[in-house]
Amino acid sequence: MLRRVLLRRFHHHRHRVRLLSTTPTPPASPAPSTPSTSSPLPIAATPPQQHHLAPRRGAGRRLGPLLAFSTLSLAAAGTVYLTTDNLEETLHRSRDSAGRIVERMQHTLTAAGVLWKSLLSVLSSANQEVRSGFELRVAALLADITAASAARRAAIVSAGGGAVVDWLLDSVVRGATQAEAARALAHLVADPWVAPAVLGRPHAVPCLLQFIFSYQPTRGKKKSSFDGSDHSRGRSMLVAALMDIITSNCDNADYSSFQPLLPADADTRDIAAVIEVIEQGGMHFDDHEDNSSNDGDRGLKGIGIKVLGGTTILGFSRGNISLELDNSDVGMLEVSHNSRRLVVQQTAIESALAEKLSSSAVPGLWDDLQREHVAVPFATWALANWAIASNLNRTRIQELDSDGHAVATALKAAERTVKWHGALVARALLEDQNLALAPSVPDWCSSLLSTASQATENNDMPLGQLSLSTFLLSMTRCNDSKFVIRQRGLHPLRSIAKKIENQNDQSSMKESIASALSLLYAGEVPLSLEESQRWSGILLRWIFDKSVSDKTQLTAVKILSCILEDYGPASVPISQGWLALVLSEILGDNKAQNSKGTAQPEPERVKNPVDYHNASTATQVLNQLGSAVVKLASAQSGYEPGSDDKDKVPLADFLSLEPFATALKNLNKKNPPKFDAADSASATLKGIKALAELCSEDGACQKKIAGLGTLSLLRHILLGDDYEKLAAIEAYDASRIREVQDKNVSASNVSSTDTTTDPSSVRVAPAAHIRRHAGRLLTILSLLPNSKKEIISDDVWCKWLEDCASGRIPCNDIKLKSYCRLTLLNILCSESKNTRRGSDEYPDSESEYRRNCPQFGDALFLLNPELPLEVHLDNSGFRISTVPRDNYMDDEGIEGSSETGSSVDGTEASSKDAPLMDVVFVHGLRGGPFNSWRIADDKSSTTKAGLVESIDEDAGKEGTCWPREWLAADFPQARFFTVKYKEVSSMLLRKMVAAGIGSRPVIFVTHSMGGLVVKQLLYQAKLNNYDNFLNNTVGLVFYSCPHFGSKLADMPWRMGLVFRPAPSIGELRSGSPRLVELNDFVRQRHNIGLLDVLSFSETQVTPIVEGYGGWALRMEIVPIESAYPGFGELVVLPSTDHINSCKPVNKNDPSYAETLAFLEKNFKLCLKRAES
Repeated sequence: MLRRVLLRRFHHHRHRVRLLSTTPTPPASPAPSTPSTSSPLPIAATPPQQHHLAPRRGAGRRLGPLLAFSTLSLAAAGTVYLTTDNLEETLHRSRDSAGRIVERMQHTLTAAGVLWKSLLSVLSSANQEVRSGFELRVAALLADITAASAARRAAIVSAGGGAVVDWLLDSVVRGATQAEAARALAHLVADPWVAPAVLGRPHAVPCLLQFIFSYQPTRGKKKSSFDGSDHSRGRSMLVAALMDIITSNCDNADYSSFQPLLPADADTRDIAAVIEVIEQGGMHFDDHEDNSSNDGDRGLKGIGIKVLGGTTILGFSRGNISLELDNSDVGMLEVSHNSRRLVVQQTAIESALAEKLSSSAVPGLWDDLQREHVAVPFATWALANWAIASNLNRTRIQELDSDGHAVATALKAAERTVKWHGALVARALLEDQNLALAPSVPDWCSSLLSTASQATENNDMPLGQLSLSTFLLSMTRCNDSKFVIRQRGLHPLRSIAKKIENQNDQSSMKESIASALSLLYAGEVPLSLEESQRWSGILLRWIFDKSVSDKTQLTAVKILSCILEDYGPASVPISQGWLALVLSEILGDNKAQNSKGTAQPEPERVKNPVDYHNASTATQVLNQLGSAVVKLASAQSGYEPGSDDKDKVPLADFLSLEPFATALKNLNKKNPPKFDAADSASATLKGIKALAELCSEDGACQKKIAGLGTLSLLRHILLGDDYEKLAAIEAYDASRIREVQDKNVSASNVSSTDTTTDPSSVRVAPAAHIRRHAGRLLTILSLLPNSKKEIISDDVWCKWLEDCASGRIPCNDIKLKSYCRLTLLNILCSESKNTRRGSDEYPDSESEYRRNCPQFGDALFLLNPELPLEVHLDNSGFRISTVPRDNYMDDEGIEGSSETGSSVDGTEASSKDAPLMDVVFVHGLRGGPFNSWRIADDKSSTTKAGLVESIDEDAGKEGTCWPREWLAADFPQARFFTVKYKEVSSMLLRKMVAAGIGSRPVIFVTHSMGGLVVKQLLYQAKLNNYDNFLNNTVGLVFYSCPHFGSKLADMPWRMGLVFRPAPSIGELRSGSPRLVELNDFVRQRHNIGLLDVLSFSETQVTPIVEGYGGWALRMEIVPIESAYPGFGELVVLPSTDHINSCKPVNKNDPSYAETLAFLEKNFKLCLKRAES
């Protein structure tokens, strides 16, 4: 029989153990020692230690029965051995302990019976003294039980559905049982497993607040014998436990990680009591019947918060410093109101003592000296937990504190934890969009900013971060807050930014400041020019700071763009400084890479003399830019170099950046610089050119400068007119000064010869050239996916680009028009998912024309950019058309099918007007992409400058271009490009392939050395397997091409004048093996019918050296035997020199008529081949 009973108990208890192993249980504290020598009872694994604020709602209720059973088993039965390995062994051990179990159960039952009879007797007795003494002993017993283990604490909390906890909360505010009840509650509150259940009981928070107010120890009073050695120990323990909860989460500024400990359905009366404590520092509550206390308790009197000399002492341990506070230091103020009492304590302590208290504070601890200073911090903590817990709680808080005064009071408090939890309350209320804003939100905003500023100054970054993020939220929700910050908040906001400037771990604070500043600039009224100048240095540092977030960087770029747009010419020093810092960053990266010498350069990026020349030039330009910024800033702000009063100069912080600081030191202090708009514009022009040269063929450089906000800077340069306005202002100031001088001269009858103030002497700023090179850099950057997204999302910018390219606005520079059209083609072409190659800008032979969309860099110009997008075809032969911006992918370009247009073979939606052939013009080494193809007045060369280097620049009618003006109309079947190059390399070939040259039939029209460039490109295409490029090249036109060398090249003393800076000039010498090899390669393709050739030859000598009264030396640069390759058609141009061989006088000129006929003939041949 006993065996069956034990087996049933064993199986039943094993099932209970399994439940414990699958249910989170509190860690078990070591049980009191028992007489048993058996091994301890196996229990569930201890969960990992977590924060005090970790929510465990309902855990007490779920675990209550199991934990109560475990507690009873430990107290009554000792330890039971369980093992599933050997049943017989378990039964044997169970028999040994069965007797002890029965014996202890008998003792426990006997004690329970006695306790129950005593309880009934006491409860039924009318003797108050006996009843109070019994309650005191019950409270002491509960305190001892809660001190024993976590399991017993959980059992106490769940006992009677929380009735035991309710009795303790009620007892803690009464004098007789307060100390022991406080001790029991201290153990419960300090346990993170049961604290939510205890604090979440109805009216728990008001009861604890009453306890705090009622506990005011009287020093020196003799303690009773029953109180033991320290009757106030339990109360001090509860104060310490509450303070531990209050301060335990005050170092984590991550609002999303805050988990409330209080319930989501708080009683309205509890919230009202808390708000009353926060607002008034005390609370109303009814007197208890028992107001007696032998420990100084007077039931109602107490303290809400104590501040020493404006410096908080809450939540700090004072190390080894011993302090004594006399009761004389504490004054009590009682206010009668409707038979209830408002208790407020006022504390006055000397500032010397306050300084002593705050000098060695260590956060995180609490001692008896400060245990009475908990009410307002605890009330604010409770309000924060309720506010975060639920929408219902926030609605009740908003109803009870409709004016927001309680939150404002908490935010203005001197105590740190009150500020902290006040900020949490404010944030919870502000984030709830369903709540109406309190009228005091602007005051919240101001207090939060003040707190953030003070905390940052004291290196209290968590509080500063939380306050700043809540401050940002208040600005976002309330427009009146923006007005308050505009009036008196910009200086503390800037002081915070300066304080955390070099702290890389404060990225979130920088992001909050940037967002707040962005809200101010997004308003209808911009910040003043002086305020914008003060912020410019900080914003620029954020752009170039690698530790800040992408959002902060982007926000800083947007704010600076707003400043440039709002203040135009007055902001030129900022825009120039921005450009200078970008250039400095790129040069710094290049130096770092060269010094490390570890990274292997890409095959096409091997440093050559041109790269070193570009870097050297950029360094000089950077110095010029720095000087220009300093001069212009000094002239505009009246800043005198060497002045000690730098705080009054808005741009002082901006000028402290390098390279401006060095330029400022080198500035002549005795002779302030003269302001000159032309010099300033020239420096900007050189800076943009230097950036374009450095990054033209360097993808990493392009991504770098795009990430530094260069696109926004280019947008402002292209759409703005700052330098024209600067020149106009300069001319106006000069005219006013001249008027004053003329009046003085007329009065004194003395003639004035000063020309410095003559308005006509003001130089014109090269604004058009600045826009041209800005357009070039924009075209280069438009190949990047992120740049495409930024440009295409800007409607104003896209419209300006289209208007400039189509000629609807006075955009008279043909190069700028071409850059605008190419940029639009880059960003608007639809690329299919299967053909995207986001990182490869220029394809290799394996990916030749694998992309649908051509990629136009700065190597090509459109000769007819006015043509709309619809006439352009992608690499697959479909028409390029725009796609909706909503389909634009974040990192992969434009979403959509490549087949958005029409096919060349006449399928559905085909465009008959789309050009089916490309004609590419390639100039000579001393020529240009447009200048070489001018319309000539005559066929003889002259020069205004008298130097042979200027012959090609001066030849022909300026501003004319016969391929653009004549050929585009006479041969509409083709697109017309012109190439710009400095050297011949495979990169030029890759750029042309990327632009789609060779994806359809193409004819190259070349002049002089340009013919050799094209022959070299075709040869490289053969070697590198660019088969489409090679096979689709159907015709070559050579104007005076030195196929077998040039006589000028045979004269070393002159070869640098015409062909400089060609690195391969030696190959032009007569009989060069390289020239013969290239010519044989082209001959073979011509002989098999793959390539048609047309050559032109000069017949007139070209001036080389100018002498007295005329040209001292003239020579035939490319004789006819070199101009004719030995195959194809040859046209001899009568009375035509080398420079003008490609410049027809009119349409009847053979140099035009023959070329047009050649193009038409080959186009017909291409159509026949396509049909066959």
